[in-house]
Amino acid sequence: MSEEIQVEGEELPHLLLVDDDATFTRVMARAMARRGFRVSTAGSAEEGLLLAQQDVPDFATLDLKMEGDSGLVLLPKLLELDPEMRVVILTGYSSIATAVEAIKRGACNYLCKPADADDVMAALLSQHADLDSLVPDNPMSVDRLQWEHIQRVLGEHEGNISATARALGMHRRTLQRKLQKRPVRR
Repeated sequence: MSEEIQVEGEELPHLLLVDDDATFTRVMARAMARRGFRVSTAGSAEEGLLLAQQDVPDFATLDLKMEGDSGLVLLPKLLELDPEMRVVILTGYSSIATAVEAIKRGACNYLCKPADADDVMAALLSQHADLDSLVPDNPMSVDRLQWEHIQRVLGEHEGNISATARALGMHRRTLQRKLQKRPVRR
């Protein structure tokens, strides 16, 4: 699924989009190319790392959950190639725990899907992530607290379901069922 879009002319800043949603990636790549980026796309963390090793990007957006390695696993590998790279984590499964983990690992920002090209552009160019905007004014429900805790422990175990289940003291299949559900409302 690797693709590169470039506008003719001068050397443009290079953006790497890594997401397993081919339609989202294609639409975002075109929109970001219109905004002045040379865009490369990858459908997995492994493919994204190979592309980045061949041509180190200035910017990257990484999907949090993909087949194989997650965006959180790919993030430090990209920053090893260029510590100045600006990386945004995109996810349809946002949680405070994963947002904090992404920032700790070096992401410059964290966005919830659906996000449009203007949102991505603003996140890539902003100086600091606003984690306070992810914390609600009203308290979370007990179910949401459980979801957040599971996400935090999952992040601590780098997405390993078996290790997370052991740490939480629950059966692996129970954990898998909980992870397949959408996040509970606050």
